[in-house]
This record gives sequence, C-alpha cells and structure tokens, in this order.
Amino acid sequence: MKLVVIVLLLAIIASLGSGLYYLAKDGQNSPRLLNALKVRVALSAVLVLFLVASYLMGWIGG
Repeated sequence: MKLVVIVLLLAIIASLGSGLYYLAKDGQNSPRLLNALKVRVALSAVLVLFLVASYLMGWIGG
C-alpha cells in the first residue's frame, strides 16, 4: 500500500513539474499546461479516494 501512495505522489510531483515547464515555455494559455493541470487534479483525487478506501477497509489506522 505504501508503494501505491509513493507512486501516486511521485506522479503528482512529475505532473507539477511538467506544468511548470509548459507554463515557462508556452505561456499561460497553453493546452499542454491545462492537460498537466487535469492530470494533477485527477491523480490527487485518486490518491484521496485510495486513502479513504484504505481507511474504511481497515488497511490504515486513524
């Protein structure tokens, strides 16, 4: 389970880095910047849902 969380966090950080790159290279109205934001939000939502599901199933304590 720890591996899943770490992989998701690394993917979120990678998406954040690519968004920063596209912001610096293409400017504010870049479609690639918007896609990086969409990916980051989706990955964050998946991480939160995974953590909630893990708590409800008893895999992690609270």
